[in-house]
Amino acid sequence: MACGLFDLTDRVAVVTGAGANGGIGHAIAVGLAQYGADVIAADIDLAGAETTAREIANLGRRGLAAPCDVMKPEQIAQLFEQVDRAFGRVDILVNNACVSGGRMRPEEMTQEVWNKTLTACLHSAFLCSQQAIRRMLQQASGGVIVNVSSIMSMTAFGRGNLSYTVAKSGVNQLTKELAVEFAGRGIRVNAVLPAHVNTAPMRRLLADPKFGGPALRERILRAIPLNRMLEPEEFVGPVVFLCSSAASAVTGVLLPVDGGNLALNAGGSHTWPND
Repeated sequence: MACGLFDLTDRVAVVTGAGANGGIGHAIAVGLAQYGADVIAADIDLAGAETTAREIANLGRRGLAAPCDVMKPEQIAQLFEQVDRAFGRVDILVNNACVSGGRMRPEEMTQEVWNKTLTACLHSAFLCSQQAIRRMLQQASGGVIVNVSSIMSMTAFGRGNLSYTVAKSGVNQLTKELAVEFAGRGIRVNAVLPAHVNTAPMRRLLADPKFGGPALRERILRAIPLNRMLEPEEFVGPVVFLCSSAASAVTGVLLPVDGGNLALNAGGSHTWPND
């Protein structure tokens, strides 16, 4: 169990996209429990959320699985009503759930794809934050929100990713605006920005010949000075830090967890010509 600055004992955390699919949300949900938090694992995949909740219970913390499609505002409201009934408070919110509507050339993009991506990635983060903030304002202890953004929010990525990068850029600005609005009222808001992460969807992408297979993997690694993709578990430390007393003066921060990607100049390389 954690102690001192990083102790989250008895804090109540809501994590969206927390189903046990090997992704970032699952790792964060279990990681917060390892540091003492009780966790509501919310996911459109209820069976996956139930698996996560059992893992949390096995750590000696309270784990609750909650079905939630974050693209539906009424389900977000129901999620927080469920939290009220089970825990009566919200100390931590991690906005992780997001899906891309699909990759399309900008001139061919449909309104359906555009709307789906912004709804899943940006609108849902706002609505979940709104629900959490209303509750945090009633608590003397305030609370913490961590948004999972992307390094793709910081520079243009191309290759049909327009709707996703715009949505994640919106998440960044949402983070900063909420941080400023509520800094004086005991609520801190930050974001983590992942690079390429070794998740099931990423593995499927790399295995798909139409995306280049080994050539795509090589291209990805050239942009990451650590020379490897990240693992979901590597987001536990940064998120626990941002949620803990160790980060009591940290708000409005966009924290890259990217293996050095954003530090690397687009024309640069982490290998020498003769390597």
